[in-house]
Formats: sequence, C-alpha cells, structure tokens
Amino acid sequence: MLAAALAAAPCAASPEMVTVAARPGVTQSFVIMPMEGREPAAIALLYTGGGGRINLRVEEGGVKFGARNFLPRSGAEFVRNGVLPVVMDAPSDQGELTEGYRMGAEQTVDARAVIQELKKRFPALPIYLVGTSRGTISAAFVGRELADDVAGVVLTSTMFGGSNPRRQAPTLRAFDYGGIKSRLLFVHHREDGCEHTPYASAARLAPRYPLISVSGGKRAESGPCEPFSAHGYFGREAQTVDAIAGWILKRPFPQDID
Repeated sequence: MLAAALAAAPCAASPEMVTVAARPGVTQSFVIMPMEGREPAAIALLYTGGGGRINLRVEEGGVKFGARNFLPRSGAEFVRNGVLPVVMDAPSDQGELTEGYRMGAEQTVDARAVIQELKKRFPALPIYLVGTSRGTISAAFVGRELADDVAGVVLTSTMFGGSNPRRQAPTLRAFDYGGIKSRLLFVHHREDGCEHTPYASAARLAPRYPLISVSGGKRAESGPCEPFSAHGYFGREAQTVDAIAGWILKRPFPQDID
C-alpha cells in the first residue's frame, strides 16, 4: 500500500494529513489529530455528517480542515480520554458523499485502505468507527463489511429516517444492525429536533443495544439538523465524548447525561 504522509511539521503536537492509495486512480485522505503527549488506548475513526467532506489540506505550512461537525469539533475531548481521533475526508473521486457511496462497496475499499495504514502505525490499538448524522450510514455499512478489522461501531444522531415521505434523506431505515458483528453503541440527544434523526427510534433499540441518552446543552445556534444544536450535542460535547470513550475503553460510563 502506497502511503504519502503530509505533516504540518515533524512535531507530534501537530495534526497530520495522510493520503493513501485506495482504488485505482483514487486516493483517500484523513487527518490524525495530535495526542498532546498522551498515550492512546484506542483509535476512533470519525465519519462526519452532511456531505462527508472536511476539505482537508495543507495551507500556509499547516494542516487545515473543517471542524464544525460534532466529531472533529470534539477531537480534544477524545484525546483527553486517551482515544486517538482520526477524521475521514471524502475520497479524491467524490464531491459530496452520495447515498450510493455511503452504502456501497467503494467506501468499504477506501475504509480498508485507511484501516490498514492505521494498523501499520498503531498495531496494538483497537479501531472503532464513530459516525454522526449522515456519517452513521458510513459507519454502519463499513462496520458491517469490515467486521474483522474493527473493534466496534458508535452511531451518534443516527439517520433513522423521518415520517414525512416528501422530505426523505438517505437513512438507515432498512438496515439490519444485527449484521454488525462487533460491539455496537447508539448515542442520541433526547431533544434532537432533526426530522431524520428522531430520539424515539433510538429508544426503541435500547433493549437490544446500549444507548447513551443526552439531555440539555446550549441554546441552538444553527438549524435542528446542523452541528450547533442538540443534533450536534452543542454544549454537551465533553460529557458525550466522555461516555463514548468509557464504552470504547470498556470502562464504566453513564447511559444518561442530564
């Protein structure tokens, strides 16, 4: 596997942009966030929502990327908990990630290339897939297809699908969560106002899978399906990631965050 690593600086305190050859003529980039002197006990491979593109690049001597989404925005919280955050960008042949890509075989190939590179660099660390909003579609499908390569899957603000047939978006409505053979955790805000990610659907899965339910936070500063609202755990990032990390590291964790 050809891997071209582009770092902002050789210092381990800087984010590192890594680009791997995935499919013929296609590369997949991701960013490894700095651990700030801490030793990681696990890796969280993060799939953002929306169009799935973080616009990862080297600019003015440093690595730049979009960090509005809940997961990259909370990178420091993963680090604080001893979990190495790695954020996926869209592959080189994709603009906004389509439903077909998020559910398809090409995404699995791209993810496998990234996971292989991470295992070369960090052979002792288990890898967990963490998705939020539309990123849960990616995490669920990759987690199902690469069961032997990942230790678990975390789905936050899952795209269960709404009740209005005229306002449908790509969802996991028909997805069989039993097909994910590794550990599986759901995380959802009780006041999530996004019509495609109803809390009630997560609550119905609670008898079968662990569920972290979140309440409260800051007053929304974005639309209900955008990052700076309950949908993106706005004002509850630290507590939510603490609980996710507890589950990843097999430590006690709260299932209710008030």
